[in-house]
Amino acid sequence: MSEIKTVPQKASAKKGGAFYKDWFLYGMVSCVILATLFPDFGKTGGALHADILANIGVAAVFFFHGLGLSWENLRNGLLAWRVHTAVQLMTFFVFPLITFAFCGIFDNALGWLPAQLALGFYFLGALPSTISSSVAMTAIARGNVPAAVFNASISSLLGIALTPVLIGIFATTSGDSLPLGKTIFDLFVLLFLPFMLGQLLRPLLRKFAEGFKKSINTFDKGVILLIVYSSFADSVARGLWKNYGLEILFQTFMGTLLILAVALGISLAIAKLCRFGKEDEITTVFCGSKKTLASGIPMAKVIFGAAALSGDLDIGLIVLPIMFYHQLQLLVCTILANRYAGREHN
Repeated sequence: MSEIKTVPQKASAKKGGAFYKDWFLYGMVSCVILATLFPDFGKTGGALHADILANIGVAAVFFFHGLGLSWENLRNGLLAWRVHTAVQLMTFFVFPLITFAFCGIFDNALGWLPAQLALGFYFLGALPSTISSSVAMTAIARGNVPAAVFNASISSLLGIALTPVLIGIFATTSGDSLPLGKTIFDLFVLLFLPFMLGQLLRPLLRKFAEGFKKSINTFDKGVILLIVYSSFADSVARGLWKNYGLEILFQTFMGTLLILAVALGISLAIAKLCRFGKEDEITTVFCGSKKTLASGIPMAKVIFGAAALSGDLDIGLIVLPIMFYHQLQLLVCTILANRYAGREHN
């Protein structure tokens, strides 16, 4: 979000294993438990008014994203165009195809997935790459950090436009439909306008954003937890656990694990095919296989919010894959990053 500064290699490697051991994981689990126990408080129209608070929070999150996006970092990584092309094609073309094939096999052919969970898997595939952990993992692994900063940042920007387009394509091919007009309007008001406002105010508020970077990051996570709680409160109120039970968690875990393995394998294969050096290979693997939770859950609230209000969609099921994938990608990529870091210097 805000400018990312690399840290010395030894310090990075020591901290690498802690990425997935923070309060945020427990916060997400707690939100699901609280939504299960107290769904009426957090559901749409409940006493918390979480739907209204979430919309305000989403706009604030994307304002801070715009405030933190550094064009200086983008310029520094601009020249590695072959890496950028490979990563963005992986993010917005190959990865959606992976999840499309996954849904085709396990939903349409075998009937093993609920339709809305399948939509959640495809939503996972349509999301942009994550910024902070992609750059951090690349730094730990001694990869091409400027290229990682460029790709993670430009991916976040492209995702505002491309993610809803990809979701629209999937909805059309699967015979579903989304209220396109309202979705585009909500994306413009809640995502694009705050993001551009943040960019316009960056020259004035840059030092403020840098000084309160940790607080802003905590705020972002707080908004995500609020949306997780409200989404699952709506889902539980509509009978999520009565209709599906713990089987849905097992299906999501196994599905995200399989997709992550395929995404990592294809990212590595693309890097080998392009004959990248080890540093560019690392950037391609970590930026091409990652997906953003920080932008993903707020985007789900905006893209699917209208359909969820009408009772046609269940956002709780839709965000399950990105919640699982977020934790798995941090765990697996931390291990990979430390293995890359242990290689001999050329």
